[in-house]
Amino acid sequence: MDWSFQLYSARNFQPWDGVLETLARLGYSQVEGFGGVYGDAEALRATLDRNGLSMPTGHFSIEMLENDFAGARKLAETLGIKLIACPFLMPDQRPSDAAGWQAFGKRLARIGDTVRKEGFGFAWHNHDFEFKPLADGSIPQKHILDAAPEIGWEIDVAWVIRGGADPLRWIDDYGSRIVAVHVKDIAPKGEAADEDGWADVGHGTVDWRGLVRALREKTPARHFIMEHDNPSDFERFAARSIASAKTF
Repeated sequence: MDWSFQLYSARNFQPWDGVLETLARLGYSQVEGFGGVYGDAEALRATLDRNGLSMPTGHFSIEMLENDFAGARKLAETLGIKLIACPFLMPDQRPSDAAGWQAFGKRLARIGDTVRKEGFGFAWHNHDFEFKPLADGSIPQKHILDAAPEIGWEIDVAWVIRGGADPLRWIDDYGSRIVAVHVKDIAPKGEAADEDGWADVGHGTVDWRGLVRALREKTPARHFIMEHDNPSDFERFAARSIASAKTF
């Protein structure tokens, strides 16, 4: 399995040339892009190529996908991105009821239609807010996926857990939709406060061995992407995480 690395995890450890050299040396063959690395896509592609890295997946904001898809397409083509993931919805834009989340799902479905027509895959990337029950007890993530049956899901397992949900149940129910996985770990309660409670993969509380087995068996996902939202040392996180992953 080729393990990938979400470059957002290294945003505080510039320059990018050094980050990519380090990831290649540690044994990564893929990385995932986000808005902060797209400023000079041609230079980034050259650095990726020089280090033997590819970028099969990338995050693009919903605003860019709706208002400047031509720009997103050009970036994706330059960088070799095949799967475009929409990663977030600002708090002031989040619906408060089932109808609102169903409408948001249909919004993503329209974006997905545009993206697929241009030859790319498309997926929604979750955080925790999609799993917080609404006033009627329903779950936003279910409304999103049910309203947009053609889009994929890039599951961020640790955010599912932080949202109060059981990732294995969601893998059982929506495994066919999962096209990529964010591999992130959660520190024991009260630990790693300086890192927002996240942990290096395999050194936290998430049963990644069991989850990887389930994801391999029940989903078409082929992109497994290491992420830590706020590491104090990105190289430590990258090294310890890929070492753990090789044992899964």
